[in-house]
Amino acid sequence: MAEAVQVLRAGGLVGLPTETVYGLAVRAFDERAVARVFSTKGRPPHHPLIAHVAGEEQARALAANWPEHASLLASAFWPGPLTLVVQRAPHVPSAVTGGGSSIAIRAPSHPVARAIIAELDEPVAAPSANRYGCLSPTLAAHVVSQLGDAVDLVLDAGPCEAGIESTVVDLRGPVVRVLRPGAVDIASLRAFVKDIEANREAPSPPGPRPSPGLETHHYAPRARLRIASTSAEAVAAAREVASRGERVGLVVHAGRELALEGALVHSLPADPVRYASLLYRTLHELDDAGVDAIVVQRVPAAEEWLAVADRLRRAETKE
Repeated sequence: MAEAVQVLRAGGLVGLPTETVYGLAVRAFDERAVARVFSTKGRPPHHPLIAHVAGEEQARALAANWPEHASLLASAFWPGPLTLVVQRAPHVPSAVTGGGSSIAIRAPSHPVARAIIAELDEPVAAPSANRYGCLSPTLAAHVVSQLGDAVDLVLDAGPCEAGIESTVVDLRGPVVRVLRPGAVDIASLRAFVKDIEANREAPSPPGPRPSPGLETHHYAPRARLRIASTSAEAVAAAREVASRGERVGLVVHAGRELALEGALVHSLPADPVRYASLLYRTLHELDDAGVDAIVVQRVPAAEEWLAVADRLRRAETKE
């Protein structure tokens, strides 16, 4: 961790564990290092990075204004997997915000991330430590596999607990709006902001994005991914792929244990939180096994599954 702080101060890139996914961290005010993040990931310049802070005091210094709801939600969920979008302060580098007028900020709860931010005594900008559009990393090995020597140092703190990205909430307008569902569920947010809006299929906005993760196709494995409505349809689809001589992965839930000749089968928990924690790792394993296609049983339509459904929808191969 001490070496990571030295690397960051020297303008380097660090693969940093958080409670959501591994991030590709640089000092937020080091514009040259921020530019390296975009080039390393192959990330479009109008896609913002999330500024990771120690807490509300550091967050306020990045904002042109700090709405009442920002304090309310920060008090309730920070440190933790909630990102708040507010108007950015003029001194914040525009590269961090994708050239936009807003800034996305969160205080991570992972002890390694918190210790490094505290030692630096300044924010770090940290998108997921992967190639743009690909699966987010939930293990240090995923970072090394995707980015290799382009990263100066990767800290291995084991698997990420949430396994899915933070929830992003936009606080700039009269209505509080969820831009990206994530590790904090909507019901938990509604306990503090009753009238919060959450669109199930928010379109990608033109121009600078207020939040990462809004692309129509994102979080995708290398293999083709198809969503089937039921476990029976998923099995049939996987069997069809296998019959063509292709390697296929099958992902079902509700604790079903299946064996299907010619397929690599993963049964994930019926609980949305536990499912989310294993989703990316499972898709990484299937990619690493060299499957040509992955068939995933559709998750329930209930609101607590919103974040998982969002990731699978964006990962699905478009015909």
